Amino acid sequence: MLALPLLGAREPTTGPLTTHPWVTACKDRDDRDKPGPAFQVYRNTYYVGTCGVSAILVTSPEGHLLIDSGTEAGAEVVLANIRALGFDPKDIKLLLGSHEHSDHIGGLLTIQEITRAPIVTSFEGLNVIASGQATKDDPRYGTLEPMRSLPESSYTIEPSPILRYNEPKAQFLLDKFGVWPIPTPGYSPAAMSWTWRDCEGDECLTIIYAANLLPVSRDDYKFTDNPRYVHEFLASLQRIADAPCDILLTPLPSASKMRDTLRAGSLNASYAYRCDSYTRFQRSLLIDRLLQEDPEWMKKNFPQGIK
Repeated sequence: MLALPLLGAREPTTGPLTTHPWVTACKDRDDRDKPGPAFQVYRNTYYVGTCGVSAILVTSPEGHLLIDSGTEAGAEVVLANIRALGFDPKDIKLLLGSHEHSDHIGGLLTIQEITRAPIVTSFEGLNVIASGQATKDDPRYGTLEPMRSLPESSYTIEPSPILRYNEPKAQFLLDKFGVWPIPTPGYSPAAMSWTWRDCEGDECLTIIYAANLLPVSRDDYKFTDNPRYVHEFLASLQRIADAPCDILLTPLPSASKMRDTLRAGSLNASYAYRCDSYTRFQRSLLIDRLLQEDPEWMKKNFPQGIK
């Protein structure tokens, strides 16, 4: 039960097909550490990840923030992409993560060593980043590669290298950079989505970096054995569906149809894959998974179905 197809939307048919550099270099569901060119998403927002795993740089005159790092090897690609855009990684003042798996934040401590920027995460994410180990309530526990752990001496460093998003220090930094957290547990217990406004003159767009919301797990895990987690998962999907969303970015580029959209034009075009389509498809996968696990449980807990 570790893989589900990232389908659900047809390739955009509107707009001119282009040879975007990232499209030329990368395939859908590409290797997670394969280098791909950085590019501007919109105004101050840049894609700096690999071909297979996203990392997002948001710049400002006061410093920059980075969301996700890829694997430890992928972090070197991310750093090279940031430099290729003309930015100095040492100007990064805030590090964020989408979820606590090694293929997406495995290189975060490597980047922190260079930037000295604090990592802001959820309470559950803090424990995983510090220990390098997933928690047992993670549906994929036992299938994940361990990450580097934070040296014990780091716990006494001030300012703290890892902050919970609701701590005053973290809230100050998030407000400073104009980025807001959206807790989205489901794919993992500590998953976080992030949203911010980016402006080009008088035109401002809301960008969402939506955490993975796929109902995948180790083979012996059943979501129906964890009804509270199912309700948290559904709430996460609803939060993303309800949020303003002009541009959708996701930790896996294929999940937001990034390659198809770039082939057709721009990520903020009318035909781009948006949050409503993304969450509608992810919800359908969760419903299918629950029905597959236990149809009677579904009838009992959702007699009217899941809207």
